[in-house]
Amino acid sequence: MDVLRVILFVGLSAALAYVSRASLKDARSHGFYRFFAWECILGLFFLNFISFQQWFGDPFSVRQLISWFLLIACIVPAAHGVHLLRTQGKPDARRPDDAPLVWIEKTTQLVTTGAFKYIRHPLYSSLLLLAWGVFFKHPSWLGGGVVLGATGFLLATAKVEEAENVRYFGAAYQAYMQNTKMFIPFVF
Repeated sequence: MDVLRVILFVGLSAALAYVSRASLKDARSHGFYRFFAWECILGLFFLNFISFQQWFGDPFSVRQLISWFLLIACIVPAAHGVHLLRTQGKPDARRPDDAPLVWIEKTTQLVTTGAFKYIRHPLYSSLLLLAWGVFFKHPSWLGGGVVLGATGFLLATAKVEEAENVRYFGAAYQAYMQNTKMFIPFVF
């Protein structure tokens, strides 16, 4: 089982590296840091998915309730954020930019409605919820270090992406930053 887990981790890491290949060549791009956040979350999953019983057992314990709440909650900002970026952000593959971007990020319109009215990064909020939800499946010191690493990389990702957005959207994005929080509505 452990060999299979290592093979799966390496294979999925290779897939993430392939998707992030342009960003990994540029440490100044937000995708560079996002890759390491994804790796931390992937590592956390393989660290904490010890067995089916461990993942799903004791369903009403505090840690399981917290975990499932976070795991289910992570779906909302992800689905909503992707929908808004696709429908209102008007992604265009021909968008001129100085940073390597994946298709959903190539927006040509600043999105300031829905979740984006309150937070600037609903997709990264979703990844934070996912990371902490996986952590609470089987809390440990090692897992705590990995989830803090994921949190730090997501914070770095958001900060670098904001600088990229200021370069592309200009004063409109700066004004938007003044009226919204980064990850948690009304808090942070």
